[in-house]
Amino acid sequence: MPRGLRGEPAAAAAAAPAYVASVDVGSTGLKCRIYDAAAAVRSASYQEIKPLHPRPGWVELDPEVLWTQFTDVLKEAVQGAGLRMNQIAGLGISTQRATFITWDKKTGKPFHNFISWQDLRTAELVSSWNRGLMLKVLHIIFTMLHFLTRSTRYLAASLFTFSTHHSSLKLSWIFQNITEVHQAAKENNCCFGTIDTWLLYKLTKGSVYATDYSNASSTGLFDPFTRSWSSGFCKLLSIPMSIYPPVKDTSCSFGSVDPEIFGVPIPIMALVADQQSATFGECCFHPGDVKLTMGTGTFWNVNTGSQLHAPRGGLYSLIGWKIGKEVVYLTEGNGSDTGSTIKWAQGLDLFTSVEDTSKMARSVVDSEGVCFVPSFRGLQASVSDPYLCASFVGLKTSTTRNHLVRAILESIAFRNKQLYDTFLKELQIPLRNIRADGGVSNNSFIMQMTSDLINKKIDKPVNTDASCLGAAFLAGLALGVWTDKEQLKKLRRTEVVFEPQKDLREYKLAMDSWIQAVQRSLH
Repeated sequence: MPRGLRGEPAAAAAAAPAYVASVDVGSTGLKCRIYDAAAAVRSASYQEIKPLHPRPGWVELDPEVLWTQFTDVLKEAVQGAGLRMNQIAGLGISTQRATFITWDKKTGKPFHNFISWQDLRTAELVSSWNRGLMLKVLHIIFTMLHFLTRSTRYLAASLFTFSTHHSSLKLSWIFQNITEVHQAAKENNCCFGTIDTWLLYKLTKGSVYATDYSNASSTGLFDPFTRSWSSGFCKLLSIPMSIYPPVKDTSCSFGSVDPEIFGVPIPIMALVADQQSATFGECCFHPGDVKLTMGTGTFWNVNTGSQLHAPRGGLYSLIGWKIGKEVVYLTEGNGSDTGSTIKWAQGLDLFTSVEDTSKMARSVVDSEGVCFVPSFRGLQASVSDPYLCASFVGLKTSTTRNHLVRAILESIAFRNKQLYDTFLKELQIPLRNIRADGGVSNNSFIMQMTSDLINKKIDKPVNTDASCLGAAFLAGLALGVWTDKEQLKKLRRTEVVFEPQKDLREYKLAMDSWIQAVQRSLH
């Protein structure tokens, strides 16, 4: 029997309309959506995130600015829906992953700004570790253990490499360079948290310190096999285990917002990492279901059910969500520069409106031999070169803006093809439904070309803010607004299904040229 709101009987709770607030803290902005029981958006608000760049390659966020923006977007959305705060049944929070902060346990004061997942201050350290003797020795040891035991956990360890996206080496850097953090940890007075943990701590005025399994597994500091913080990594990087928060289910009660903040104690019912949230929001509940998010970056996520797969070909495994006894794993592959590339091109005045780009690309028969390599922050799976440089190749005096725009959009579709092929090669499970979301999924040229290249149908929903919707679904399940996943499936609405229209052979020349351009851009 579904629980009522704030412990009321279900029948009494059903008498009043249920509204769920969901906030998604992304890489470029904060979004808040107010959903009704039919999962319709009643109101929306947005504020742009302005990252700090104190040094070249460094990317930080001011925690106090982020906190103010969070409370502001929630207030704006509730007001926009014509509601009062006491009409919000509960709150779900989706956040960008592996962006972290440390703070003083006694005072709550941060020791430094948030260090973003996009931050490259440890790029050389990552390369050094990945080339170093220590990791090679560990790989040999775990390869032998895997041979003897056939344990997937040892196979995963034998293939492990560090990434600039993870929190691990950046947290190690913090301990080496900020003496306050090192001293506080020695005194058991240091808290570590990703954005979800910090917001929960602030919303509850320090009374709740926790994260969820999806966020924890995205840091590079958490062992998804044991579902606990990795003591091995901590010893390897000299990071004390005492700094980590307790890990809770993705969909459950995380306490309530302190009444002084919004006037009422709003229940906090879900914390979830953004890509896992989008996968849930797209109702990819079955093994083989695929979620393709194209926002600031591109993220392919495949539901692998209860099976955790070893990382291969630049792919990696994460905990998708934990709800009660159910633990769902995902395998993920990504590309950093998607929406950010389009925004960069707009800043160069290649086009006025993003909506014009599909038409511009279709106005020419091809890119006239121009290729673009979308790698402002390197190229991930399957190339895996953090230093690979972004570039145009094949420019001519006859090249027009339309050719440049087409080359940029084609590069995103080609990356999708690369990532999809990597999943087919490395995962070896049947890929079922493919569902796309994120702002770039509104670009019909990219969507159609991707469908052609992978020779699969791609379903795009009416609501492309899947991270917000996923957090709302997870919170609503914990509240009893929705009863189960079958009900959630009925609430998801398809806007358009892209079906393959061209044979892959028609793209062979262009894709071969693009692959050559990538090779020429390698570090």
